[in-house]
Amino acid sequence: MPFHENLKRLRQAQNLSQRELAKRLGVANTSYFAWEQGKTRPKQENMEKLARLLKVTPEVLLKDESSELLTMFKQLSDSRQRNVMRYTKEQLSTQVQANQDQVIQEQDNHDQDKVVTLYPYKVYEKLSAGTGFSYMDDGSYDTVYFDAEMDYDFASWVYGDSMEPVYADGSVALIKDTTFDYDGAIYAIDWEGQTYIKKVYKESEGLRLVSLNEKYQDKFAPFDESPRIVGKIIGNFYPVEV
Repeated sequence: MPFHENLKRLRQAQNLSQRELAKRLGVANTSYFAWEQGKTRPKQENMEKLARLLKVTPEVLLKDESSELLTMFKQLSDSRQRNVMRYTKEQLSTQVQANQDQVIQEQDNHDQDKVVTLYPYKVYEKLSAGTGFSYMDDGSYDTVYFDAEMDYDFASWVYGDSMEPVYADGSVALIKDTTFDYDGAIYAIDWEGQTYIKKVYKESEGLRLVSLNEKYQDKFAPFDESPRIVGKIIGNFYPVEV
């Protein structure tokens, strides 16, 4: 069995996709695809990593093909064996150079792909998605970056897990300065000196604040306690590290 067929068989036995194995190996998808297509072969270092990831020895990874080649090689005369060795060394030298050129090209492509436009966002103090947290009490903010430019009025950190999985702890909530729009929309609410991010339903006596995370009970903010809609949550994101 050729190496590329053996590689595919062992990968499938581990229930790994080509992309997943390439990622674990630390090589480009295109490089790995070429191995399974029989167009190229991994260098020795990657061959050993492949064997570890596939939970076999390098000998097992190469067993079928190498055994067949060795058997045929031993049947050759001395002069023909020398010809095979000379040709093998030439092929190995050519492969090493090709692999080096490929690594350089992949690195160049990777460096080009990394060039993205990042947009700054001023993110104010924590906005609670749990028990409540004061916001913008001292006007301080963090500047973070994201790879998309979005329309919003102000941004705030999300704190807590009551609105997971949509609005996760540590993400940035984008807020549009607006009053109550409709039941079930997600708003930032100021109530008794604290702010919350919740789904809001207007009832006759006040606002019902509902979490997305089912482990949290609803909160009720009576109108006589002057709950105030700070704005509607129109999006959120995790900042891009720079």
